[in-house]
Formats: sequence, C-alpha cells, structure tokens
Amino acid sequence: MKASARNQCSGTISRVTAGAVHDEVELALPGGQKIVAVVTRESSQTLGLKEGVAAVALVKASSVIVLTDAEGARFSARNCLQGEVQRVQPGAVNTEVVIGLPGGASVAAIVTQESAQALGLKAGMRATAMFKASSVIVGVPA
Repeated sequence: MKASARNQCSGTISRVTAGAVHDEVELALPGGQKIVAVVTRESSQTLGLKEGVAAVALVKASSVIVLTDAEGARFSARNCLQGEVQRVQPGAVNTEVVIGLPGGASVAAIVTQESAQALGLKAGMRATAMFKASSVIVGVPA
C-alpha cells in the first residue's frame, strides 16, 4: 500500500464495536499498544473489518500531538502511544519528531519549532504520541 500519510502502523484487528452509523475499530500493534479508529459502518462492512483481520492504521503527522509529561492529565483523544523519541528534525517553522514504539513501529509528528523547544524534545527521551480516533484511516491488504 502506498499512501501520503506519514504514519502507517500495521497490526491485527482485536475488536470491532458496531454502531448505527460508525464502528469503533481497535488495532493491536506488535508491541502490545493499540490504536482505536472510528470508521463508518459502511466502510467497516466493505473492508471486512472483524477480529483477527490484518489492517493498517494511517495517521497524518500533522494530526499527532506530542506529550512529554502527561502525568495526571486526562484527554478525550483515544490514542496515546508511549515510546521514545528517535529523531528530532528541526525546520524553518516546524519540527518533525519521530517516536519509536515497542515492537518496532514509529509515529511521526509535525510540531512547531516553538513547541519542540518548549518541550525540550531530544532523542532518547520518553514521549507520547496522541491523536483522535477520528483521525485514523483504516486500510486492509487488497
């Protein structure tokens, strides 16, 4: 599969909760973390999304928020993937941050230079990639 989304995490569907209009799909990643997606019921049926099916979660890097200290904080975003910063690539306005996840996957985020500096982002530090379930596109092999 080729896609412009920077983040493409492969896994296995571990749960599908059917709704009247939308389904909630949970994708188990190799390292034990999970990604939750909300897709239309029609898409869920067309793609054959059910437990045990191999799938890919696509998330644009601009939809990812980076957290470095969320202790005690509560968020409405369903996806909070914890890992370690692998790379910080500053640009003129924005910075690309790549967070390595257990199991070998990684999540890239685009944050402003100001935010990267305020968070003190550097390789080797613990960080969390956070994004909403509605920001996830689910794909399956053709």
